[in-house]
Amino acid sequence: MEEYELYQWFIKQSPILQAFLGGLFTWILTAIGASLVFFFKSSNRKVLDMCLGFTGGVMIAASFWSLLSPAIATVEKQQELGITTLPVWFAPALGFLLGALFLYYLDKKIPHLHLFEKIENAEGPKTNLKKTELLVFAIALHNIPEGLAVGVAFGAFAHPELMKLTEPGTTEALFTLGPAIALAIGMGIQNAPEGFAVSMPLRRHGMSRLKSWQWGQMSAIVEPIFAVIGAALVINMFFILPYALAFAAGAMIFIVVEEVVPESQSGGNTDIATMGLILGFIIMMILDVSLG
Repeated sequence: MEEYELYQWFIKQSPILQAFLGGLFTWILTAIGASLVFFFKSSNRKVLDMCLGFTGGVMIAASFWSLLSPAIATVEKQQELGITTLPVWFAPALGFLLGALFLYYLDKKIPHLHLFEKIENAEGPKTNLKKTELLVFAIALHNIPEGLAVGVAFGAFAHPELMKLTEPGTTEALFTLGPAIALAIGMGIQNAPEGFAVSMPLRRHGMSRLKSWQWGQMSAIVEPIFAVIGAALVINMFFILPYALAFAAGAMIFIVVEEVVPESQSGGNTDIATMGLILGFIIMMILDVSLG
């Protein structure tokens, strides 16, 4: 009963607040995952690689089921309403490309260090930042498109244009809260092992458990921030919604291909990492289809 009341309260809130709470949820799951550093003395590279593969699978599935597919459906609805005459593929394709280019730009402009790499291999501008800070910047860069995706998904729900009348007294929604909630849950689930994958290497490099946890959870602080930004961008601009959805998808796929998959495969545990990716994809697909 309390869960039902909580859900009823949640659906009555503004999309901005919903996006913030969704982003906050993903941050909390990251903190929970990072807290495992208090219970384990060392990390197993196979487990870390599987966790990274799982993260990649969730992000790939979310990119299509929660972002690209709704982007295409939104363009079709816009055509029905006479808002656009562009081909159905144009907005998703352009948005996807711009999202990838945006992350490519950040990748070149923000100093960061991928997991398991030596500080000499840090990417971006030269800096005097410590290895710990560079690692956190890398994961924060990874979390930016996740936050945007959650925000855009909740922001999409604010548009009355996405409600299509069917039989008298009923509506068929192109967007409902279900997919947005599924996306937030999926991002949170994959953030938990991600928090573990960040905090344990920090502990292995001599940092205290408390500081390892603090830095590990801090990597996801950008998610509620960018969730609010994503929702605010689309809440009053129906025309850009398909571009924004595809933009988040392109940004996430860039991160998966440029960062997550290479890191998960670098330890030689390719089969375990691959099966982790497949498992993550399946779980995110089930979440989206079930709640959508």
